[in-house]
Amino acid sequence: MTAPLDPEMFDPVCPSDLSPIRIGDKWAGMIVRCLERGPRRFSELRVPLRGITAKALTKSLRTLERDGLIKRTSHPEPVRRVEYGLTPLGRSLLQPMAAACAWAQEHWEELLDAREASAHR
Repeated sequence: MTAPLDPEMFDPVCPSDLSPIRIGDKWAGMIVRCLERGPRRFSELRVPLRGITAKALTKSLRTLERDGLIKRTSHPEPVRRVEYGLTPLGRSLLQPMAAACAWAQEHWEELLDAREASAHR
């Protein structure tokens, strides 16, 4: 069994939309990170993704599935449940995502300064 996701996995003070490097929509990269250690149920994904609506999560999951990055598996018995897991293609994103995160951490202050300067124009 996979350990529960940490509710504090994503720092609300450190928004993912600050990074100029994106994978899919606003939530896609964070969903991929949530699935890194194994399949998860919809309700499990909502724990660290504070602020995401059910509609937005559903849309992101469908887009990731359409693109071949995740697989939706329905388990009918004994209690119906649906899990989402990374495909091999989705798993291949983990290394580039780690590099993008490292780059953003290295240039965090510059990114913040650029955003602030742009907001004052």
